[in-house]
Amino acid sequence: MSSIQEIKQVLQHATYEELPAFITQYQEDERAGVIKEVTRAQKRLDQWKAEIQRIENMKTYEYQYWKDYDYVCGIDEVGRGPLAGPVMAAAVVFPKDVNLLYLNDSKQLSEKKREELYEEIKATAITYAVGIADVATIDEINILQANYIAMRQAISKLSVEPQILLNDAVTIPSVNQPQVPIIKGDTKSISIAAASILAKVERDHLMCVYDEIYPQYGFARNKGYGSAEHIEALRKYGPCEIHRRTFIKNLI
Repeated sequence: MSSIQEIKQVLQHATYEELPAFITQYQEDERAGVIKEVTRAQKRLDQWKAEIQRIENMKTYEYQYWKDYDYVCGIDEVGRGPLAGPVMAAAVVFPKDVNLLYLNDSKQLSEKKREELYEEIKATAITYAVGIADVATIDEINILQANYIAMRQAISKLSVEPQILLNDAVTIPSVNQPQVPIIKGDTKSISIAAASILAKVERDHLMCVYDEIYPQYGFARNKGYGSAEHIEALRKYGPCEIHRRTFIKNLI
């Protein structure tokens, strides 16, 4: 008979596909330690199945448009609210057999999970691209129009031309493709969720670079958003080159 420790190791290292057979094999074992490990393994398996179903539900829009289009593109932006730094948008086109778990609105994910998914998205997508609108553009034409510029730029940089756009809530002016604006799309579409993650990670990386140039503002921690630390530094040191003058005029 296998020891409890041996069974624990088997269950902990089994793939999700292997777990059902191992759970069946050990579930009649009446030792308390085995019961505990089998229960833990069953919980892990149930969570995995629930995640598969959640992602399937997030493919509803993709399945709808994959019937008629090969290149369905998800688009999202990040950085509309900060006091400093650019606004960035990402566009992602997935293959129809995409099988990525844990995609979600980037704000719902930990930094570690975003970084993991960032690499997986890039490896899985047919094509992806990121667009950017700088602070000068934001101050000149307003954040919404700058956001549209970043989105159009991302679309234009894709290696294949998308046939339909799934957007997070907005309708982008001056694009040729049909568009589907989806309220809270980053929680309802895997393509939009992936774009949300790409844009977030790219912008966070850039803000960490700016943190090295302007260390007094804490950009690596606040990413340009109006934290108490950031506002205090802004009042103490004044604005730097990447502060949005139209956003901070009432703060300094």
